Amino acid sequence: MKRLLALVTGIAAGVLAMYILDPNSGRRRRALARDKAVAAGHDIERLARGTTRHTADHLRGMAAKVRARTHRSVPDDDQLRDRILSRLGHALHQPSRVEVDVDHGHVVLKGTADPAETERLVVTIAKMQGVHGVENRLTPEG
Repeated sequence: MKRLLALVTGIAAGVLAMYILDPNSGRRRRALARDKAVAAGHDIERLARGTTRHTADHLRGMAAKVRARTHRSVPDDDQLRDRILSRLGHALHQPSRVEVDVDHGHVVLKGTADPAETERLVVTIAKMQGVHGVENRLTPEG
């Protein structure tokens, strides 16, 4: 069995050598094999770089969450207003119709909004850090 395996290996090596060293097409075949190997190396490098970047970003995000939990400072009115405005985009279909005023943690919502979205928005805002109260002056869309 070992002799048969050695014979098959020798034949395969000979065929490969003939294929690569062929005087007519060998140069083209070698260049093609080299180009494919270089391209594969680039693909592996790109994949590794992307995975590394993704992991680093994920770790930075986790560190930011830990810092946010341990450092609970009360946001000022401008920061609170900006945070509420960013939540409006996720909670309402037309956030541009809502005006937000903040005074010492007291939030006043003015404008028009869908009643189903309004209730969820008020509850969400009331749970935010730094909010001491929410006054809902939103009128139903009509």
